[in-house]
Amino acid sequence: MTDAITVAGVTVDTRHWIGGERVASAGTFTDHSPIDGAALGEIARGTATEAAAAVAAAKAAFPGWAATPRAERARVLHAIADGVEKRLEDLAMVETTDNGALLRSHRRGVMPRVAHNFRFFADWLLTLDHEDFDTRGHTNHVSWDPAGPCVLITPWNAPLMLATWKVAPALAAGNTVVLKPAEWSPLTASLLADIAAEAGLPAGVLNVVQGLGSEIGDALTAHPDVRRISFTGSVPTARRIAASAAARLTPLSLELGGKSPLLVFADADLDLAVDLAVEQYDNAGQVCLAGTRLLVEETVAEEFTRRFVERASALKQGDPRDESTDIGPNIHPRQLDKIDGFVRRALADGARAVIGGHRGEGQYYAPTLLTDVAQDAEIVQEEVFGPVLTLQTFAAEDEAVRLANATRFGLAATVVTGDPARADRVTARLVAGTVWVNCFFVRDLQAPFGGSRQSGVGREGGTWSFDFYCDIKNTVTAPKGWRDHG
Repeated sequence: MTDAITVAGVTVDTRHWIGGERVASAGTFTDHSPIDGAALGEIARGTATEAAAAVAAAKAAFPGWAATPRAERARVLHAIADGVEKRLEDLAMVETTDNGALLRSHRRGVMPRVAHNFRFFADWLLTLDHEDFDTRGHTNHVSWDPAGPCVLITPWNAPLMLATWKVAPALAAGNTVVLKPAEWSPLTASLLADIAAEAGLPAGVLNVVQGLGSEIGDALTAHPDVRRISFTGSVPTARRIAASAAARLTPLSLELGGKSPLLVFADADLDLAVDLAVEQYDNAGQVCLAGTRLLVEETVAEEFTRRFVERASALKQGDPRDESTDIGPNIHPRQLDKIDGFVRRALADGARAVIGGHRGEGQYYAPTLLTDVAQDAEIVQEEVFGPVLTLQTFAAEDEAVRLANATRFGLAATVVTGDPARADRVTARLVAGTVWVNCFFVRDLQAPFGGSRQSGVGREGGTWSFDFYCDIKNTVTAPKGWRDHG
């Protein structure tokens, strides 16, 4: 294989990054652009051999990085953020070409957030503290000790943003990292390795290995020297990772997607409700937090639907590099087949497509809204991960909450209402890690993030991230027993 490819005018090394060096593999896999299906190049296909080498490099680098003073670790993370900002256009172009998300979103929101991830956790590290407290004259002192090498397995729908959401706090905490990006969108992780090296991150502190699913994943998650595993992806893969980690009781953080409800009450601002509902098509519906189940009070359902169809029909679907495009392609032919299968089965079971319900050309799926769906229908219960929404109606608040909670997931929920008292009542009863009221996708890194039920295990963000990536120690000191060392 060649060592590098050119994507959107940017040179990307396709080898692994292990111990501060580029490492090739015996095999490769082909990376394709979802925009037009074109082959972008051959990527190093890691196996247990590369997994072992990456963990060994992380283990060797851990004592030095763990002992690095907080202020110095923070400085390096800020330098990485500087590097991200300097290469923002390169990162945006490569990511759009690799995963099909809108270029305008990468330029204005996603890549700036990548830099912010590093700056936030660098700064949070410097303020991380717990006031000493007294127990019968004994002093309790809480500290956050680096845990060790961490394996981070990240998804394809927002590759660099979600990778750095994990990498930044893990590094800030004093850990070393083995990052395994999704095989459908591996390229910006390689660029991140370059940026981190240029920023002065010591060799072995960040390692990036590519590969196909369990070929490399099993070796990473079962490795005896791994101290933390963080994964974002599907429930079946999470079960496999959890089983692998269970043998050594390796702590896990799992963010597993959802089937989130968007509740619209009759007292809501309908224009706002429609705007929020149409926003669920963001990133071609490939957003774990998306409110794909529209639950609308029956007295306003007809008017809501009319306005929704008018707004959604005006969305422009096409090349994500075009500034005027609203919806790009889906990531991979297999994902497109999965989406289409869900919709076809739903239509066969009696659902009605108000809009969409069919493929477009290439890897594009038409924005779809399905009605006449039962609560126990597959399309209502299972995560489609595409531009497909369902609409159900309810007669009263209790029914709305019951429908909202009636899946095995619990990642997020959105409530649209004009009554603050109702908002308080409903949000208190919803099973979800995040609830938005009259808004959507407002995320602050100091807030806890994670899911309930089968949407995940654990919380990350702010201090919660350090709680996961550290071994928290309490030191209790007696007021007696000291010798005079004067």
